[in-house]
Amino acid sequence: MIKWFAAIAGYYFFRFPGAILGYLIGSFIDGLKISGGGGAQSVFGDMTRQKVTPADFELNLLSLCSIVIKADGTVSQREMDYVRQYFVSTYGKDKANAIFRTFNEINKKHEISAQRICTFLNQRTRYEVRLQLLHFLFGIAQADGSVSTPEIQKIREIAGYLRVSLRDFESIMAMFIKSVNNAYKILEIEKSASNDEVKKAYRTMAKKYHPDRVNTENEAIKKGAEEKFKEVQKAYEEIQSERGL
Repeated sequence: MIKWFAAIAGYYFFRFPGAILGYLIGSFIDGLKISGGGGAQSVFGDMTRQKVTPADFELNLLSLCSIVIKADGTVSQREMDYVRQYFVSTYGKDKANAIFRTFNEINKKHEISAQRICTFLNQRTRYEVRLQLLHFLFGIAQADGSVSTPEIQKIREIAGYLRVSLRDFESIMAMFIKSVNNAYKILEIEKSASNDEVKKAYRTMAKKYHPDRVNTENEAIKKGAEEKFKEVQKAYEEIQSERGL
């Protein structure tokens, strides 16, 4: 509500420019009130972030897929089929083929730069969407039966460009590469965590990765969000069973 009072006051003193300034300042204060200080960045971030068009998003997604598929020096037909089947099941055969044709034309004319693509996406997508991108890329890497070290390194590099935290990266990786205490890694906690800490971690992760948090029109990313949410639930159920909760 403060933003509207500030806008009215700004208009009274400085007309239209004052109204805009008042609205921005009021939004900042509202953000602080809602989150106790942590919401200020999100207030301005939501106001200034540009939306990426579905066509641009699909082409950039496909470009990142191409980078991961080539990461280990061999182009796996199973990984290629995984991407094609995913796009066909998500968009339909005709649209998927159109996306691939456009990608091939662009790929012939321009070198694919992971850093440039990620910079573009950082400015236009929410953090939750970028997490699902990593989930999708790991799915591609695993399509041939295993995720190779070069593929892990390349996805880790992409995660850095996407400004994804190390803990989030390791949580997603744990969904595809099984290791000791895997369920705990997915929930981003240590095995020594108390039962209350486990429950809190699950609530945090369930909220963080709920499909409703992924504000995007892209169906491929929405499906990835659902898959990741299921992995979080599965990890929690595994810990519950282990501890008899």
